[in-house]
Amino acid sequence: MTEQATDTGLRSALAELLPELRAFARFLCGNAAQADDLVQEALARTLRSLDAQEERVTDLRAWCLAVVRNIFHEELRARKRETVRLRDAVPEEPAPPAQETPGQMRDLARALKELPPLLREAVILVGAQGLSHQEAAEICGVPIGTMKARVSRARKLLAAALGRVTA
Repeated sequence: MTEQATDTGLRSALAELLPELRAFARFLCGNAAQADDLVQEALARTLRSLDAQEERVTDLRAWCLAVVRNIFHEELRARKRETVRLRDAVPEEPAPPAQETPGQMRDLARALKELPPLLREAVILVGAQGLSHQEAAEICGVPIGTMKARVSRARKLLAAALGRVTA
């Protein structure tokens, strides 16, 4: 197989993954524009990484989801550092009171956004993306038990936030 055919196949495979990558990024970010930026950066890094490798990645989907996750966490850490710098420089203004939004989907979206990032990504990978606990654990680079615990805690927090009792 020629290099051009391999390149075309890779581009096709990445194009097929775009909707799933965008959905995952949107759940992580909570914002469509940030999610698009995240996916764009992930694709650029993926292409650079794959060009530099001798071997081909066996599971492109898992690879790309892991790249999106890693970039999200890099940006999250950078935002935290920037927040500390800004807080030290400018006094914090009080946040406006939260307003009730109609509809269960909006309530769920708000509850997801309030989850800690590690729990949010776990429940999205397993719940929304349909990955097994094992696949999600591999993407996040944690043991399967840790992934199961994160998913369980996320589900309990979501149930509490939505006013549902868990057994």
